[in-house]
Amino acid sequence: MNEEIFLSIIIPAYNEEHRITNTLEDINQKLQNKNWNYEILVVNDGSKDKTAEVVNNLIPKIKGLKLIDNKENHGKGFVVRQGMLEAKGKYRLFMDADNSVTIDQFDNFLPYFKEGYDIVIGSIEVSGAKINEKAGFYRRILGRFSKLIIRLVLGIKIKDTQRGFKAFADYTVQPIFSRQTIWRWGFDFEILYIASRLGYKIKEVPVVWNNSPESKVKLSSYISTFKELLKVKLNALSGKYK
Repeated sequence: MNEEIFLSIIIPAYNEEHRITNTLEDINQKLQNKNWNYEILVVNDGSKDKTAEVVNNLIPKIKGLKLIDNKENHGKGFVVRQGMLEAKGKYRLFMDADNSVTIDQFDNFLPYFKEGYDIVIGSIEVSGAKINEKAGFYRRILGRFSKLIIRLVLGIKIKDTQRGFKAFADYTVQPIFSRQTIWRWGFDFEILYIASRLGYKIKEVPVVWNNSPESKVKLSSYISTFKELLKVKLNALSGKYK
């Protein structure tokens, strides 16, 4: 009989051949002494480099590592959804390939699941968070402004919807991700909006965030995300998430 998987870690990856090894080795090192079982699902989003090859070569060396290899690019939201629905864990966490929030911080999430929360998310906008950011000045301004706009447009109280470190109890995954319609940057606030509409309890937990100078979030990403925000609002008004 297969041992029950306690934690599934989903990592969306696009052109990450130079960073993914360090991230996977760090996860392996931090989790190897845990007394619960886990799996690591790297979901390749049609990378043009050797991301899939690098991950495949690591499978014999890293416990629980699996690769879902998409040959075409669909967007981060698409591959996170794919990994979430494919995963088998009691808790399912997605995190970024750049390791900006390290896996050991999941330990801080567990007490809240035990308290009855259904979803626990990392946040840099709550007390106790630590930010090591090397991004441009415009990103800091746009980041704060976009978070405010998201709260106002969607009417949700979550202060930081966009951090790439979110954990879901297994029973929430199908109801939430089956309703998802956004495949790129805006998927974070869409799935949280859906979760809140479904009545799930969400907890924001402070994290230490090390923002990579190689971040793929550009100025154009904010413009695209704003368009996706309007789409989510229209979906909500039309009853699409019911």
